[in-house]
Amino acid sequence: MSKSSTGISGIAVYVPPFRVNLQEWCAWSGEDWGKIRDVVGTGFRLPGPQHSVYTMAANAILRLIEQYDIDPGTVRFLGLGTESSTDNSAGAVIAKGMVDDALRQQGKAPLSRNCEVPEFKHACLGGIYAVKNAVRFLNTDGNDSKAIVVCSDVALYARGSSGEPTQGAGAVAMLIERDPQLARINLAESGSASDYRLVDFRKPMQTRDANGNGHARYSGEIPVFNGRYSAACYVDEMLYALEDMYDRRRISAEDYFQKVAAVFMHRPFRRMPENALGIAYLFSLGADSAAGHQQLKSYCDAAGVSLAAVLGEMRDRPQLAALGVRERIREEPLPLITQVHRVARQQPDYQQAVLAKMRLGLKPMEELGNLYTGALPAWLASGLEEAAVSGELSADQEILLIGYGSGDAAEAIPVHLVDGWEQAAGRMRVRDAMANAINLTKDQYVALREGKPMIGLDYQPSAEFIVDHVGSMHEDDFQDTGIEYYRFIN
Repeated sequence: MSKSSTGISGIAVYVPPFRVNLQEWCAWSGEDWGKIRDVVGTGFRLPGPQHSVYTMAANAILRLIEQYDIDPGTVRFLGLGTESSTDNSAGAVIAKGMVDDALRQQGKAPLSRNCEVPEFKHACLGGIYAVKNAVRFLNTDGNDSKAIVVCSDVALYARGSSGEPTQGAGAVAMLIERDPQLARINLAESGSASDYRLVDFRKPMQTRDANGNGHARYSGEIPVFNGRYSAACYVDEMLYALEDMYDRRRISAEDYFQKVAAVFMHRPFRRMPENALGIAYLFSLGADSAAGHQQLKSYCDAAGVSLAAVLGEMRDRPQLAALGVRERIREEPLPLITQVHRVARQQPDYQQAVLAKMRLGLKPMEELGNLYTGALPAWLASGLEEAAVSGELSADQEILLIGYGSGDAAEAIPVHLVDGWEQAAGRMRVRDAMANAINLTKDQYVALREGKPMIGLDYQPSAEFIVDHVGSMHEDDFQDTGIEYYRFIN
C-alpha cells in the first residue's frame, strides 16, 4: 500500500446546547442585524458550567467511535488540537481517560494502552498540525493501527467587543487511517507558511504590570487581538501557503482554481474565508496567463484601478510584521487589490470561481460561531454530509483544506475523495449533533458569561461527559487543587 493512501475515514461533532440567536443578540446590543447576518452568521454556541474543552473532546471522540464502529484497541495515536486547554501539563490523555471509563461502563475495551497522546497548539491551526502528524505516524511506525484527532475549543470575547458575535464552542473528532473511507491525503502535495506577527491575536496566560514586574491578572480565556490587522494576516499567510502548494506541485494557480471542486477553510466568521479566497483568486489571475490578466483587467477597470498598479502590488507585498505597531495597525496592506475585490465579488464569473466552491455546508456553519481548531473540520463535515445527499461531489475529485492559526501560520492541504466516500459521510450526523439547541435569553446569556446560575433553564445532560466537580485539596499528603473530575451521564 502506498504512503499516499492514508487519510480521513470519519468525522463526528459535539457542540454544547446553549445557543445565542444573533438576531436577538443584535436587539439586545443595538447592532445592525443585516450586517451581522451577512458578515458573521445567525447564531453561536457556548459551554455551560458542566462543560470544558476536555469534556467536549471526549464527547466527540466517543461519538466517533460509536458512529464508525471503531475497535478502540486499534487506536494508537490520539492527538488533541486546541488553544483553550486549561491544564498546562496534560491534554489528550485527559480525554482518553474519560473515553476509556465510558467504554468500560458499556462493557467494551478501552483505547489502546500503547496509544500516543500529544497535544498540538498553534492558535486555530493546532488541529491541522495534529492531522498532519497523525498521517505521518501512520505512514512511518503506525503500522496497521488507527489514529484519532480531536479539535476542541472555546472561543470567548469580551462583551461589547467586535469579537463578541463570533464566539463559539465545540469539538470535532476525525478518524485517520490507512486505506481511508472518506478522503486520502498526500502531504507531499501540501503547502505551508509561517511568519511571526506579534499583536495579531494572542492569549497570554498572565499579564505583567507596566514595569514587567510580577503578574497583574489572569487573562487566558479572553484574547488580545487587533481585528482588522488579524484579517490581513489571515489573507497574507494563506497566500504564501497556497503559493508553496502551487510550487511543490508545479501547477498553475489559475488552472487550479478551475480544477478544484470545493474549498473548506478556517472560518472565524462567514465573511473572512470568503474574502481571503477571493483575493487568492485575484492573485491567480495576476500570474503569467494572458487570459488571466484580461479577466483581472476587467475587474480593475470596473474598480477604476490600473492593472499595472495592481500587478505591482501583488509583486511587492509588504511585510505585515512591520504593520503590527500602534502607529500602523490600521493600514490596509493591499489597498488596490482590496478595492478591486469589492467590485469583483459582485460579478457572476467571480461568484462561480470563488463563492460556488465554498457553498457546501454553509447553513450549519452560520449557526456554530468560531470553533477555533474545530472550525475547518466542522465545515468539512457539514459540506461532505450535504454533498453525499445532493450528489454534488464524486470520487477522485480534489477538495482543498486551508487551515490558519494566528501568530501566524497556514496550511494548504489538498485531499481526494475515495470510492464510496458517501457512506462514510452519511455517518457524520452533523445536523443531529446540532439538534440539541437551547436558546438563551439575554439574562441567561449574561449570567452564563458572568458565571452565575441561569434562571429558568432546565437542562439535563444525557449521553455525555460533564465536569462533576473541581478539586480543592492542598494538603501535605494529597493535592488536587484545580483538577477537574468528570462523570459520564448515560
